[in-house]
Amino acid sequence: MNISPKSLTFDDNNMWLLLSDGRTLGVPLVWFPRLMNAPKAELEKFELSARGIHWDALDEDISIDGLLLGQGDITHKPHKAA
Repeated sequence: MNISPKSLTFDDNNMWLLLSDGRTLGVPLVWFPRLMNAPKAELEKFELSARGIHWDALDEDISIDGLLLGQGDITHKPHKAA
């Protein structure tokens, strides 16, 4: 079953994603530094596609599959101590 985003809203700390299967997914903005630090006007300039969410001005793409797996921003790996 292909699950796609239907709508996306924000509060001060989270994005709320309504999925095509009826679930609502709350995702902490801290998982995505570009989103967390973006001005509200830029944050709300997103495009929904069958597979995810895209912010052109913020250079951010988030897959629905990744969110369902609990993944945050995978481009910024935490530094591991030696």
